[in-house]
Amino acid sequence: MSTNTLTERYVHEVARRIPADQRDDVADELRATIADTIEARESSDPDAAEREVLTEMGDPFRLAARYADRPLSLIGPWLYPTYIRLLTVLLSTVLPVIVVLTVVIDVLDGNDAGSVIGSGIAALLTVGAQMIAWLTVMFAVIERVQHRDGPARGADKWTPDDLPELRDLPKPDKQGLMAGAAAVWNAFLLVLIVWQHTAEPYRTDGGDRLQVLDPGLWSGWIWPILAGLAALVALELVRVAARGWTRPLAIGYALAEALFALPLAWILYRHEFFDPDFLAAVNGDWTTPDAFYTVAALGVLAVSAHEAVKRFREARR
Repeated sequence: MSTNTLTERYVHEVARRIPADQRDDVADELRATIADTIEARESSDPDAAEREVLTEMGDPFRLAARYADRPLSLIGPWLYPTYIRLLTVLLSTVLPVIVVLTVVIDVLDGNDAGSVIGSGIAALLTVGAQMIAWLTVMFAVIERVQHRDGPARGADKWTPDDLPELRDLPKPDKQGLMAGAAAVWNAFLLVLIVWQHTAEPYRTDGGDRLQVLDPGLWSGWIWPILAGLAALVALELVRVAARGWTRPLAIGYALAEALFALPLAWILYRHEFFDPDFLAAVNGDWTTPDAFYTVAALGVLAVSAHEAVKRFREARR
């Protein structure tokens, strides 16, 4: 058979877009299907019949996606409502808080009104764009992970045979929405900790730049805290993809909470959380009460323990 026929060109376009270990089988199957369909039409013009059959089979890009069980949308219809709700929550709650904090830091630095407004607008655009980008990437990954576990859906046509069984109908996943929000929040905390270390955002009256957190933490205690936050982000994303907590995931979450919370509570208890120079510049002659650090340490432990127990309860449902 000529390698330049419509059939061979069509088969080539499909086969080159699927995994290499499937190409030969798919190509042979497609050739046989096309040939049998043309023959069944008993047309007096084989070339016209071939063109008609290939037209009915549709775009080879779409057909290849069905063979490879690969979604053609960045975020599919099952996840899109959750994506929009979570994005709305982040842009309407977390983003304004970040912008306000940026403005407050600029005001404390003694910057003029123009600089404060400019910093606020820059934070709004930069952080907002980052939120949209990373949330989109997260949901796109989840879409592809979930898609591997289920059959590919037709892109062009629908028939009643495509209706799922009632037990398979998707249910609203409110816990999944909260898990996604928690993942984004923990990721934001992780980035914020690293940013304040590299940017040294606070500026004293003398022009010196200071970190908010104690620089000494970077020689020890900050690393388990960052590792715990990273593990919490990963586990929350796995939970969203799995559509539920399992006992192994809950155990992993408890360990990640311990990795994050225990060092944080310890450095709060020992008054080693904030940069002493930053506190002196902000507080002046006023000294932060010891009770503040004790309550903060106990609060961190209580919240982390509550979150870990909550995951085990959800895993038992």
